[in-house]
Amino acid sequence: MLGPEYARPTLPEHAWHEPLSGGLSDARADPSALAAWWQQLDDPLLAALVASADAGNLDLVAARKRVREVRSQRAVAEAALFPTLRAKVALSPVDPSGSSGKQATGLEGTWNTDLFGGLRRALEAATADADAGEEARRDVQVAVSAEVAQAYADVRSFQSRLAIADSDVDLQSEALDLAGWRAKAGLTTALDVDQARTNLEQTRAQIPTLRTGLEQAKNRMAVLLGREPGSLEAELAPAKPIPRPPTAIAIGVPADTLQRRPDVRRAERELAAETARIGAAKAQGYPSFSFTGTIGTEAISPATFTHPAGLAGAAVASLVQVIFDHGAIHAKVRAQKAVRAQALARFESTVLHALEQVENGITAYGEEQSRASALEAAAAAAERAATDSQQRYASGLIDFQVVLDADRSLHSIQDQLVVSRGQVLSDLIELYRSLGGGWTTGEG
Repeated sequence: MLGPEYARPTLPEHAWHEPLSGGLSDARADPSALAAWWQQLDDPLLAALVASADAGNLDLVAARKRVREVRSQRAVAEAALFPTLRAKVALSPVDPSGSSGKQATGLEGTWNTDLFGGLRRALEAATADADAGEEARRDVQVAVSAEVAQAYADVRSFQSRLAIADSDVDLQSEALDLAGWRAKAGLTTALDVDQARTNLEQTRAQIPTLRTGLEQAKNRMAVLLGREPGSLEAELAPAKPIPRPPTAIAIGVPADTLQRRPDVRRAERELAAETARIGAAKAQGYPSFSFTGTIGTEAISPATFTHPAGLAGAAVASLVQVIFDHGAIHAKVRAQKAVRAQALARFESTVLHALEQVENGITAYGEEQSRASALEAAAAAAERAATDSQQRYASGLIDFQVVLDADRSLHSIQDQLVVSRGQVLSDLIELYRSLGGGWTTGEG
């Protein structure tokens, strides 16, 4: 067969550049666990939502239809290797004098011998295209599962932040009542009342923005599942805490990730297809040899089958060679080589971006966990300070400004902590996505 024989490009074989922390290790990941990584979060509702998206997401529906398309195109390329048999019936016009018109029928077969492998290279390219279509479906599946989990993390994060804001409103309302009671008793001035009301209204002003974010996350989730916005209200309305990541996560080494990521696998299959098409283009400049045969009858009648002389047949072998085309075939070969070079560059770029995403994910996940730990310690200290300041103010030992500062600090740190916990989960989701987690070898 003409054209270069395809060889898979070598993949990097080195360790991760970023140090692994936060429970990450370079142990080989369990394929089944990576395929359904959201199960590690131990949240049945999240698992049910991901399963629902796998069945109803419209991007996935389109990707599956695309797989059927490229598989059918491969079947067309494969059929070109085999003889083609056609039946034909010819009817002559009816004689106006009343005599019946003549009829003829027969079979015609054609077979291209593919001496120089042009058709086989085309089949090789179509097979690689079909494989690339399957990898594209898997890539969509990875993205959909990650986006569903991210929307779920946003829902739980906004719900937790709203709970903190509502609690702060209650506490600050009590502080306002206390300041008002002390002002009426002549123990303080109206300034304390105004400051307490300012603090309360600032907290209340944050609630509409949080509710907007919550509704947007719910609507995003519904669309990802192929449903109308607002259709998941019953399932998502009960507030639940943000899922906690597992304590230990095996991510493997870079070579494991590159072998699993659907986008890398797709780019490699596209490179294989464009390599095969070089041979198909070259074959157009070489002789093509084909057989054509016919067998049929001159007229249809019972006598046709009792008198074989009524049958007629012919066979033709043809050899075709392009003599002059003003360099068109050579130009096609050069163009296809350029297309293959582009596919190689895309493959190498895809590999580099894949490694970049994982390295960034490792850093973000580990560093955000450190930030969350620091905020947990700060929140505990701020809560003690706020409680102590309220007690001391009620006893008249400190100024109300100290209470306000302690309250604002507590609210800010608690909100930052919830955001950080949500970000830890988001970083983990992106890390799993960068590792190519979320697909199985199911039917396309």
